[in-house]
Amino acid sequence: MSFVLTAISAPARPVITSDLVAKIQSLIKVDHTISWLMQDVAVDFIIPEHPDFANLQAEVKIALARTPVDLTLQPIDGRRKQLLLADMDSTMIQQECIDELADEVGLKDSVSSITARAMRGEIDFEPALKERVALLKGLDLSVVDKLFENRITYTPGGKTLIQTMKANGAYCALVSGGFTHFTCRVRAELGFDEDRANLLIEENGTLSGEVGMPILGKDAKRQRLHELAKELNLDLNQSMAVGDGANDLAMIEDAGAGVALHAKPAVAAQARFVINHGDLTGLLFLQGYKAEEFVTN
Repeated sequence: MSFVLTAISAPARPVITSDLVAKIQSLIKVDHTISWLMQDVAVDFIIPEHPDFANLQAEVKIALARTPVDLTLQPIDGRRKQLLLADMDSTMIQQECIDELADEVGLKDSVSSITARAMRGEIDFEPALKERVALLKGLDLSVVDKLFENRITYTPGGKTLIQTMKANGAYCALVSGGFTHFTCRVRAELGFDEDRANLLIEENGTLSGEVGMPILGKDAKRQRLHELAKELNLDLNQSMAVGDGANDLAMIEDAGAGVALHAKPAVAAQARFVINHGDLTGLLFLQGYKAEEFVTN
């Protein structure tokens, strides 16, 4: 079975020089070929056989520890996926929506502290969400428009990721522990096929301080992964999941390609693939897409 070692850097900060390629080649120590996915940004090292695949990736990572490059090693067969499940907050967008809502009532520091602990897995997600939503009672929901206009920013490469995978037959689902008021807009903007999230209960256009039940957390994300695979008649090996927090870990672990994107240490430690430097196009490079195959409209 042939394997592929992929080196990925951020498109905004390309660092994969010819010298770096030569350094990686010297570490592989067996016959292989290279294939550029994007010049200076991402490259495949295709390795037909190696005496110690188990330690190869670790050895290369250690050697390149000071270089802003992500490294992945996987079988070359089956690397392109037909199902993507993606988290929203701090994954497809660069903010945590509940923290931005809390800022509107002067409680961002308190709420973001709880958010960070929940995303690190230090406290349970469901009670943490209820506690934070309760602090938002009375907030006018018109603030959502304001946040999208002034604060919410999309993670680079997100629309390209979704549009490219869909153009190649994949189904893309946005599954968030955040709120439907936000996911419906992100779905429409980026082109997801569906969105699932939590419902903020409102009364006369203001938040009641309660969240609809049941709460969508890590188990619901994993459940949707399995449901979609069954509905689409796909093996889980044909799926990819990406997220950054503890409530993403279950779907990351079950997906054929589970990706921790700029994730909390506890999540990155358990994910098969880790993107610390690249943007969301890194998930396309993982699948062997070349830059000229990207759909960018």
